[in-house]
Amino acid sequence: MEAGKQSDVVLFGTWYSSYCTRIILALKMKGINFEYVEEDLANKSELLINFNPVHQKVPVLVHKGNPIAESFVILEYIEDHWNHRPKILPEDPYERSKVRFWAQFYDQKIILGTLPIFKSEREEREGACKELSKLIRVFEEGMKKDFPGKFPFYDGKNLGLLDIVVGPNACNYLALREVLGDVIGSKRNPDFFSWVDALKDHPLIKETLPPHHKMVQKLKEKMPQKPKDH
Repeated sequence: MEAGKQSDVVLFGTWYSSYCTRIILALKMKGINFEYVEEDLANKSELLINFNPVHQKVPVLVHKGNPIAESFVILEYIEDHWNHRPKILPEDPYERSKVRFWAQFYDQKIILGTLPIFKSEREEREGACKELSKLIRVFEEGMKKDFPGKFPFYDGKNLGLLDIVVGPNACNYLALREVLGDVIGSKRNPDFFSWVDALKDHPLIKETLPPHHKMVQKLKEKMPQKPKDH
């Protein structure tokens, strides 16, 4: 933010973070004007540290000077404060609880389940991929049970919470495939990836996702470096 200027809504983020992208999607869906501040996480700004002293991470949404941290908390805040349509969450409390449950499952199990794939050597990677596929299968079956006839969620029009949580992360799977090979895909989890492929065509997701080539380069940078021979 420039000195002397202040927007009512400011988002601190980084371009390659799916957690930040989900906030951008929610703000765009609601038609909320916002200022975006790109953070260098290797050299965090004083503003970010002041606004999020506990975790010192992005995303952080600042609304009229009040900071809100953690992506799920921010999404709930956006839905509660700007409660006009389109809605991110269902109106019915029980339906909302089920959506929240599976969104948390995706974050805590599936996103974290990708980390061993990055950290493993080629020989161990297949086992890590099978474990991730099992988690996605639990997700698929649970969604079919809790939302019969409604999974995949995306209806070709509006995005809901699960679309906003899953899309920014899973829609980059082709970049992951380019870096690591065919580690995940439609053969193992066809229902999940039919949903993801449909989400990739949503106009807001198309315009908000980082470019494929940039994501490939960032994933390569995240790969563990092998020690050089001396």
